[in-house]
Amino acid sequence: MQEYQDGEEIRFNIPRVVIAGIQSGCGKTTITRGLMAALKKRGLVVQPYKIGPDFIDPSHHTRICGRVSRNLDVVMAGEDGVIDSFYSGCTGADIAVIEGVMGMYDGMETTYGSTAHIARILKAPLLLVIPVHGMANSVHAIASGFQNYEPDSTLAGVILNKVGSPRHAELLKIGAQIPQFGFVPKDPSFHTESRHLGLVMGDETTTEEPVSLIEDSCDIPEIITLASSAPPLTTRTKELENPTSQVTIGVARDPAFCFYYQHNLEMLENSGVILTYFSPMQDHLPEVDALYLGGGYPELHADLLESGPARDEIRAACDNGLPVYGECGGLLYLTEGLSGERTYRWTRVLPGLAEMAQRFQALGYSEGRTTGGTLLTPEGIEVRGHEFHYSFVTPSRDARYAINLTRGKGIRDGHDGMYVHETIGCYTHGWFSKQFSDTIVKAAEAFKKDRYVSSA
Repeated sequence: MQEYQDGEEIRFNIPRVVIAGIQSGCGKTTITRGLMAALKKRGLVVQPYKIGPDFIDPSHHTRICGRVSRNLDVVMAGEDGVIDSFYSGCTGADIAVIEGVMGMYDGMETTYGSTAHIARILKAPLLLVIPVHGMANSVHAIASGFQNYEPDSTLAGVILNKVGSPRHAELLKIGAQIPQFGFVPKDPSFHTESRHLGLVMGDETTTEEPVSLIEDSCDIPEIITLASSAPPLTTRTKELENPTSQVTIGVARDPAFCFYYQHNLEMLENSGVILTYFSPMQDHLPEVDALYLGGGYPELHADLLESGPARDEIRAACDNGLPVYGECGGLLYLTEGLSGERTYRWTRVLPGLAEMAQRFQALGYSEGRTTGGTLLTPEGIEVRGHEFHYSFVTPSRDARYAINLTRGKGIRDGHDGMYVHETIGCYTHGWFSKQFSDTIVKAAEAFKKDRYVSSA
């Protein structure tokens, strides 16, 4: 990445390309992963990104590129936040590859938040993946329609997927008016395992990336040239703070708790917080001043969470006032347990019982405000995030909530953030604002101070 500072602005540039699709399931994830692997094979330092709130695709990007994939989401972060997130990941990289979400123009009710929207914000050339099975000249109408749907589209070319044969590829070239950067053949051998929330996580897959498939069927040098044509971007310098916090926050990280936005972790670290990672399935609770339990797949590891040494230690710490913030899977773990063929007993902090359903119970963005109740949720803090889960929690009648949602389902009827003492559990996967991350730090500092006074 090249950058220079001009007053309060930073101008920076990095070759970049967005891989979009005409719809979900068109092959953009396979092509994106193969492209990332092919660029890395050429010795380039590849910085990966994922448009939207997804946690799973970024885990595959991270494994391939050896650099943490970051989410670019204008609904949760705003346009300036998208550029900030992009800029934060670019240091030391040679090229950025950005995977889109759903269809190119699919956003929140309109095209807002879509892949096309993010590409415009980043002034990034976009390659559209079109599956062409059973198609010839019609592909040109599709490509032209996507390019002209919005006058400021950054669509620069197409990659044609599921090409039947070399003869089919030649037919697809006839009459093309938009550059064609690849003719990817059907390849049933490439398959990534899936489960109820989508693909398995990157560190669980046993499938090799389709490097040869993409190298043999796509014009990698021309894609690099296209990426290099992207113009410079501008972001504002941030007022540097001298981190004064000396607190430690525990972060549950293992196959049960694996959904975290890198943005959130860095917001805490930028305040001087020390993050200590541990596995509730097998580790004891470390000595911490607050606890962050992210989402993931606790239902797949219910027995290990039930027998893990941290379970009762977390319960005792919550009873002693430890600030604990749980999201989705973290919320479930903080309840009385998971009901099913048998009931697994978990921390029993929050008054409710979790259960898995056969289809998703919520999917979409969440917005709301905190209403008080805990140090983590003083009244009036804006909440923005995303929900996607197959579970539901049946709360007790006396359950209390610290968040009112104006968008989203939450735990019950727009109420989210069930709390007891200084422990709060939400279905919303939050995108941390500075105000919220500062609140977490202050809660941890207050707990640390109280513990010091009590032990003096």
